[in-house]
Amino acid sequence: RGVCPLKQILHQKEDNTLIFEARFESGNLQKVVKVNEFEYQLTLRTDLYTSRHTQWYYFQVSNTQAGMPYRFTIVNFTKRNSLYKHGLRPLLYSEADAKKHKVGWRRTGNEIKYYKNNAGQDGRQYFSLTWTFQFPHDQDTCYFAHCYPYTYSNLQEYLVAISKDPVKSKICKIHILCHSLAGNSVYVLTITNPPKSGKSTKRKAVILTARVHPGETNSSWIMKGFLDYILGNSGKAQLLRDNFVFKVVPMLNPDGVIVGNHRCSLTGQDLNRKYRSNVKKFYPSIWYTRNMIKRVMREHGVFLYCDIHGHNRKQNVFMYGCERKQQAKAPYMHPRVFPLLLSKSCPDKFSFPDCRFRVQNSKEGTGRVVMWKMGINNSYTLEAS
Repeated sequence: RGVCPLKQILHQKEDNTLIFEARFESGNLQKVVKVNEFEYQLTLRTDLYTSRHTQWYYFQVSNTQAGMPYRFTIVNFTKRNSLYKHGLRPLLYSEADAKKHKVGWRRTGNEIKYYKNNAGQDGRQYFSLTWTFQFPHDQDTCYFAHCYPYTYSNLQEYLVAISKDPVKSKICKIHILCHSLAGNSVYVLTITNPPKSGKSTKRKAVILTARVHPGETNSSWIMKGFLDYILGNSGKAQLLRDNFVFKVVPMLNPDGVIVGNHRCSLTGQDLNRKYRSNVKKFYPSIWYTRNMIKRVMREHGVFLYCDIHGHNRKQNVFMYGCERKQQAKAPYMHPRVFPLLLSKSCPDKFSFPDCRFRVQNSKEGTGRVVMWKMGINNSYTLEAS
């Protein structure tokens, strides 16, 4: 409730028990049990107002001892499969290393296993992630996370830097699209070059959105990479800004991001299933985004729509598109063309074989399918491992 967490007064000097904390922006941890001197069992908090969605974790650990063999086990994952089975490792951040050696987040952990456990008394099956590691310093403050954190505050700092930049602020206009349930601003950016004197060109729009699922922080990093690029002064960025108007909603679910949810907003709902809903009150960012897109379709026409996500179980970067059984004859209208071009221009990053174009019934309420049905042929979800 905005009150600073109390320091644990009960802690004795000789006590080597780790101190855990997650009551900070985007933090998630519910409970820790000390199993023995260097072993801890952790339980994650489900998304607020739900009994589901445990994937995102982000917590602080202090009172560390260097070089000791610690083991952490998170016991309430719900997904049967995980990239932790295929080489993914947890992330560690050490305040001492950041200060002394300018080292930030890094992958850590040995003896990593992801396995079915016997904790499912409520009829649900749970899975454990366990790893061993050694803290780099005594009496350090460290953080663990599922993926590189990108908070709402990070986004705000980034947008302030754009608005203060004399060059970028001319080509990027930042507006508030709406306010979330908790009153947080949902931003929309309009990026294009000012028209050359005397020429008024009709530029089509490219629409990009990200971070509808809070735990998929990689979508925010991809969005930041895109914004760095499109606001840069390379010839290609200039050409793109001359030919298109970019409409960007960088964080669709700020409330979920702030409270450390994995998938939902404060209504306990997956916002990426609500694009058909007319309930403005409960899903404001989705309602206003869809209406903004309708307006842009009337004023400019939309060349491409893409919603950026992170994927927990698949490797590579790939796209989901929408394809009719009888596809339009014009080749540039074909939904496979853009992902194919992407894979040709960066084959080391983007995997065309992982792309899918079938529209499943369970995806009818997603941004990609709803925008496609509204008439945007190139309508995609970009997924990144």
